[in-house]
Amino acid sequence: MSDIKENGLDPEISEAFALFFDDTPVSAEVIDSSRGDNDFRNTVIVTTKEGEKYALKFASNDFTFPEKMRAWQRTVEEYRKLGYYCPRIFCDKNGDFPSFVFRGHACFVHAEEFSKYRSLENRTAGDEDRMEEEYNKYFDDIWSMTAMVAAKRFDYTEHPSAYCLFETFCPSDKSDEVLENAMEWKKLADSLPAEFSERAQRIWRLWCENRESLKELYKKLPTSVFQADLNATNILVDADGAFVGVFDFNLCGKEVFLNYLMRENGSDTIPEALKIARGYYTFTEEEKEAALPLYRCLKPLWWSAVKDLEDAGNDAEAVGRCLDRAERLLTEDIDFRSSME
Repeated sequence: MSDIKENGLDPEISEAFALFFDDTPVSAEVIDSSRGDNDFRNTVIVTTKEGEKYALKFASNDFTFPEKMRAWQRTVEEYRKLGYYCPRIFCDKNGDFPSFVFRGHACFVHAEEFSKYRSLENRTAGDEDRMEEEYNKYFDDIWSMTAMVAAKRFDYTEHPSAYCLFETFCPSDKSDEVLENAMEWKKLADSLPAEFSERAQRIWRLWCENRESLKELYKKLPTSVFQADLNATNILVDADGAFVGVFDFNLCGKEVFLNYLMRENGSDTIPEALKIARGYYTFTEEEKEAALPLYRCLKPLWWSAVKDLEDAGNDAEAVGRCLDRAERLLTEDIDFRSSME
């Protein structure tokens, strides 16, 4: 929506812009990406009198604060050093990420270079089928880039990415997202008819035993600092359709590479992503050992399994298929090692 007033630009936007730049803003567009009362996020695209564009990003949530924002800024620069385009993140004129009341919310704000390139979502005009088809064309580019970042083993922040396992991303989180989804699955499984009880309990026991066995080994796995949101809205391509980089670093953080790779890929594409990665990254013996139990932790009771079991309702055949899949993912022996060597 437009924020141009009859008497000029919205004063809040002008005031915030002046914290960062000396240019004269003449128009602005506000994009609201808030998610509920506790996660306010607005991006304001500002055009100046000179024709330059910048993005002001306001956030009021428990995972956005200056220390993390500096990690985002550093990560952008590290990706750029590797040859990938990411819009630069700017501090204010005092070198800070200031607090600012915007639309009645106490926010932290930063400024970004307006992207020189369009996102894949924008390029495909929101056509879901075409977007998926186009995204698949960049699979090699995406995992080559991410493997290069993994190989650097950046350690300049202890704040985890949104993909974290065995820890939480936000102070308000009670558990990591994998455990949260598994607990939702357990709640649904406990309400199934008695004929499924023994099998559901076996699946839950297997999952818990596998997760517990993974804990100590997981601590030994290499980490780096990743952008951590590789969806079509954040993939940048040039006018000829070539992959150039990524933007949107608000889920960025320290992460176990193998966890990140498996979370971003489906069961069918994990081996291919591993093969691409090994051209730029050397997997450790601990990673090769952890691959199968990590897969068995992440995939069987993920949010899609929760949704499928919920959708199955009282259909005994559909419930059976859900349990079949969960048990198969927990027990099948997959040779990830050969894709990592």
